Amino acid sequence: MSPSIGIFDSGVGGVSVLRAIRKLMPDLPVIYLADQAHVPYGPRSLEQVRDFSAEISRFLLANGAKLVVVACNTASAAALHYLRKEFPGIPFVGMEPAVKPAAERTQTKKVGVLATPATFQGELYTSVVERYANEITVMQDTCKGLVDEIEAGRLDGMRTRQILDSALGPMIQQGIDTVVLGCTHYPLVIPLIEEIVGPQITVIDPALAVGRQVERLARTHGLENQDELMGFCRLLTTGNAEIFYEIIPKLMDEEFQPDVEALTWQDGVLIF
Repeated sequence: MSPSIGIFDSGVGGVSVLRAIRKLMPDLPVIYLADQAHVPYGPRSLEQVRDFSAEISRFLLANGAKLVVVACNTASAAALHYLRKEFPGIPFVGMEPAVKPAAERTQTKKVGVLATPATFQGELYTSVVERYANEITVMQDTCKGLVDEIEAGRLDGMRTRQILDSALGPMIQQGIDTVVLGCTHYPLVIPLIEEIVGPQITVIDPALAVGRQVERLARTHGLENQDELMGFCRLLTTGNAEIFYEIIPKLMDEEFQPDVEALTWQDGVLIF
């Protein structure tokens, strides 16, 4: 069976995007690949992340994907332009830090951004801030260790709370009224973030906008009309398939427990 949409991330973070896509188009057949052998991408070099992204895209396309979602801010910053050149004719949807809607929404002119080091270092983030946040004070934090806690399924654990308290506390004291989640892992702990910041601070989840873009492209390219694959979802990981299988139900807003298949990296190539 061939899916319509391929989605990939360094780990479980892209499930926030998968979740948004399935809310909008529950019947859309998808294949999701978590590169947990290399998670997190954030501390890695942009060149290394680009190489991972290119091979994962080749694999997804070889397994039937007609559209690829780079459901990872770090991979989008490192590889999105490269992937579009490397695979002409294939629609790619990436993650862009939601600084523009935050700048439009803020009343205090102070915005917090939570993202990985690679995202903050990337040209994409810099260009977005320069274009849309010239008159805005933007406070940043990498939330070191948060991706690891989310990968382990500790969405409300003590360490998770400590990381977020440390990141958000100073921002709140400085008067932010909007928080941008610049890593696809972070929307998976939105309930905890909202508890910490309170109702007076808006939390922007970029997964929703990505879901709408995928919906538009899927309809434009006729990818949703596959009755024999209705609702089909294939999950793959380069990490521990059993652990990934156990975590998935905690991350989805629906009863969702498909099988998880294991992949391995061999000399830079993905194989079963």
